[in-house]
Amino acid sequence: MKKIDARGLACPAPVLQTKAAVEAETLNAVAVLVDNMAAMQNVERFLNSRGFTVTVQEQENDFIVTGVGNDVPAAAPEPSVADNAETPKIMILCATDRLGFGDDALGLKLMVNYIRTLKEMGKDLWRLVLVNNGVKMVIEGSAVLDDLIDYEKNGLTILVCGTCLDHFGLLDKKQVGQTTNMLDIVTAMQLADKVITI
Repeated sequence: MKKIDARGLACPAPVLQTKAAVEAETLNAVAVLVDNMAAMQNVERFLNSRGFTVTVQEQENDFIVTGVGNDVPAAAPEPSVADNAETPKIMILCATDRLGFGDDALGLKLMVNYIRTLKEMGKDLWRLVLVNNGVKMVIEGSAVLDDLIDYEKNGLTILVCGTCLDHFGLLDKKQVGQTTNMLDIVTAMQLADKVITI
């Protein structure tokens, strides 16, 4: 079993170390030691995406993420992201919970309207990525939480920065979306036909 000690590493280093180990050799088992929940969730999701059966053990203040699999491929193919290949893949990167500058109360109202109007994009909206203050929209009490839950139920992938959630002390308060890391965000940008930054 390959063992990786990724404690003390900032996002996305634990996932990058795990990815490098998986791609360097065919592994039947890997154990990754991390020291925060965001890294644990990111490594767990990555190993799942590569076909490993994953278990997580909490050990004092650390997590041991173990992936076991038979004949795990060195690189998993990118999953199909659209039913129709001609449908553009638009990613929205949202780094705030308000729209514009000047009046915060107005900015919050505008963001609520913006999120609720995103449904007009239809299937063109491929990913909604929330970073920095934008992660505050996925917690209880958010004016757009129900809208985001509906979007996810209808197939929109919502990626929520784990480092940002951790920074604001909101990791265990997330109600919708997948906790993600910078590797996933950069990969999504590469795959998107268009990226809109808010």
